[in-house]
Amino acid sequence: MALDQATLRGLASLAKKWGVSKSEVMRRAVSHLKELEDMKDQCPKPLKALDWLQNGGGLTVQEAEAFRADVQAEREAKRQWWES
Repeated sequence: MALDQATLRGLASLAKKWGVSKSEVMRRAVSHLKELEDMKDQCPKPLKALDWLQNGGGLTVQEAEAFRADVQAEREAKRQWWES
């Protein structure tokens, strides 16, 4: 494996700052990037997420109706007499 001078300087700097070996810095970096990529793979694509939201976002019809009723009741309670 060959690394450019800027990468080697960064590697040495992080190793010194963290008090670990350069190998440990590389292990941590690879581990962190692998976690990020795994999280990206688990996230839905934008259109798939939109479809899910437009189909209720995981709520049942009963849950959605109960939520709407709660919001409507809250709005009615906050309405002033002159707004009726």
